[in-house]
Amino acid sequence: MNKDSYLEPTSVDISVDAINLRGAKVALVHDWLTGMRGGEKVLEALLQLLPQAQIFTLLHVPGTVSSFLEASKPKKSFIQSLPWAYQHYRRYIGLFPTAIEQFDLDKFDFVISTSHCASKSVVVPGRAHHLCYCFTPMRYAWDQFDEYFGPDRVGTIQNTLYRHAFNRLARWDVKTATRPNQYIAISDYIADRIHRYYKRESQVIYPPVDTEFYYPKSSRDKSYFLIVSALVPYKRIDLAIEACRLAKAPLRIAGDGPELDRLRKHSGKNVEFMGSCTDDEIRELYCHAKALLLPGEEDFGIAPVEAQACGTPVIAFGKGGATETVSDGNTGILVRESTAAAFSEAIQRVDEFNFDSTLIRKNSLRFSLARFHSEMRKKIEEILDSAKGFS
Repeated sequence: MNKDSYLEPTSVDISVDAINLRGAKVALVHDWLTGMRGGEKVLEALLQLLPQAQIFTLLHVPGTVSSFLEASKPKKSFIQSLPWAYQHYRRYIGLFPTAIEQFDLDKFDFVISTSHCASKSVVVPGRAHHLCYCFTPMRYAWDQFDEYFGPDRVGTIQNTLYRHAFNRLARWDVKTATRPNQYIAISDYIADRIHRYYKRESQVIYPPVDTEFYYPKSSRDKSYFLIVSALVPYKRIDLAIEACRLAKAPLRIAGDGPELDRLRKHSGKNVEFMGSCTDDEIRELYCHAKALLLPGEEDFGIAPVEAQACGTPVIAFGKGGATETVSDGNTGILVRESTAAAFSEAIQRVDEFNFDSTLIRKNSLRFSLARFHSEMRKKIEEILDSAKGFS
């Protein structure tokens, strides 16, 4: 199983009224299926509304997503068959444009891409409407190349090779930004990025969070701080580890990923790595944590909303999606500087705020699964009503 995900696959309640497609054939195109993260939760929620849709993806590692998604039998690209693809699929990123463009979607009338990499660039027939639900313009090609492929991570030679490849990828990403008919952004922050890089306007529909599954439990044991995250470079887990060392505060980290070994080497006895956890285990961790830490600049951030649904405050870097999900001083603390010292100060001051768990949970309900289904249903039905050529 791929270890980039902090959640084990789970089944979901699929008792949602399906959208009447009026004879239209629908395809869902997702970058890759290698773990049950926020993007996969969005795909799952869309499939609940569109159970007859066919999923296309660059790569699917069996057993890494929910049983509901597994049962959909997604169609894969040739990336699936390349050597060591399950473990090192990002190293084939130079082939992603070719792979995504080779999908045959000629029989489909409506295509929804859920994209943070290449799927927004899928080629659709002229009669089809292409709606892109955009998690972010491609991080690797724009502003986070060094965090993934810097010389300290892949070596000087590979860094040079990747840099040439990503320069080409960035040009392709911009060139194909006109392929979707419409964009939906996961946050105002991402809407700004879509406009900056693609020169396209977008509507904001926040991702779904299961606020019924995540709920508060009374707890006297709120002695530790918590991170729930895939352990990848841009999450800045190293900053949180150093902040807790300075504050002499216990830290638990739920998640796995390529950064695990490096983070372990720089951690003291105050840090406990929990590994991949089930949803039930994550909920328990949220409920018993003093606060969730979010040290990286997030596009939206599912974990902060899940934590708030459990009545737990969030200490987050005050840029990106966290500014839309965390109310400074009411449901958490927005840290103005991306430094260990600034986060350490917030950690030491968290008790001064006397946060109200009821108010914190109320804030999370703005991002519920039911709200996502309602807003996406309205958008999809608007497209079906206006589309020409559907049966």
